[in-house]
Amino acid sequence: VQLQASGGGLVQAGGSLRLSCAASGRIFSSNTGAWFRQAPGKEREFVAAINWNGGVTYYADSVKGRFTIFRDNAKNTMYLQMNSLKPEDSAVYYCAGRRRSYSDYRTQYDYWGQGTLVTVSS
Repeated sequence: VQLQASGGGLVQAGGSLRLSCAASGRIFSSNTGAWFRQAPGKEREFVAAINWNGGVTYYADSVKGRFTIFRDNAKNTMYLQMNSLKPEDSAVYYCAGRRRSYSDYRTQYDYWGQGTLVTVSS
């Protein structure tokens, strides 16, 4: 499975961005999907995850209430809507897939997309 992340950019604090993660093939539509992020000099951290049909979602406390993860399996695409962005949200955002159920450990994801850079200015 190949994942292609897009939608990053430069935005002012308080603004919004929507990231997309397009998957090749149909396997991703039956897998758990997730977003992670990595800021310079920091570990890659969990942001949000979604089960295969979009019915269950999970969020890191730092983004809860501001970010929304959702997916459109007909388009083989997962999204991350990011609102009320803060400078500390600046990072490279990665999408990932897992053949089993939810995990917030990056090492338990089976495949990854390339990152997309989000920069939030103050």
